[in-house]
Amino acid sequence: MIHSLTDGGEAVSDVFLLSERQMERIEPFFPLAHGVPRVDDRRVLSGIVYVIRNGLQWKDAPKAYGPHKTLYNRFIRWSRLGVFDRIFVALTEQAGRSKHLMIDATHLKAHRTSASLLKKGLFPAISDGQKAA
Repeated sequence: MIHSLTDGGEAVSDVFLLSERQMERIEPFFPLAHGVPRVDDRRVLSGIVYVIRNGLQWKDAPKAYGPHKTLYNRFIRWSRLGVFDRIFVALTEQAGRSKHLMIDATHLKAHRTSASLLKKGLFPAISDGQKAA
């Protein structure tokens, strides 16, 4: 879904933003905030999706999503916690699909270190599934 975000008072059009309905479906999987409240989950997660979908480096994320370091840190932290794994599995189950989750990223250019992401535990459910196979 394409919406407009504001960036310092200026309208930024054609920036991807998750819908309220989409956020309602995935919010139950977010970890609880401890201490300082998190910045806008919708904006940050939309930025993460935008960067990954377009094969960008974090530093190339549009300013409308906030600091690229915030996007990167949230992605790494929630990946290690298995948040994205749980979201993908739940959405797959809700859609009545099989229990096998496959993500096609053939359009993305893989960084030379990308092969080690599973070993580092950034996608625990997928990593565990590969070990069992």
